[in-house]
Amino acid sequence: MQLPELIGYLAATLTTCSFVPQALQTFRTRDVSGISLGMYSVFTAGVALWLVYGLALAAWPIVVANAITLALAGTILGMKVRYGVRGAG
Repeated sequence: MQLPELIGYLAATLTTCSFVPQALQTFRTRDVSGISLGMYSVFTAGVALWLVYGLALAAWPIVVANAITLALAGTILGMKVRYGVRGAG
């Protein structure tokens, strides 16, 4: 593995892992009152586009990180829609 690819995997790991605590807390508490529906909608769409971009380039650090982040962000967004649209958002 060359240095740029190693850096990509490290960056992907760190940014993806940064989502895990928020996702776990949201799954456990179902509290989505502090999550902006607009921000999470735009963010999730952006992550989906990064995934498509990574697939187009066959850039596996981008693909892996964004596939995992998309799953987490999409789940949180789904919970926001289901449990918290009437709340802050």
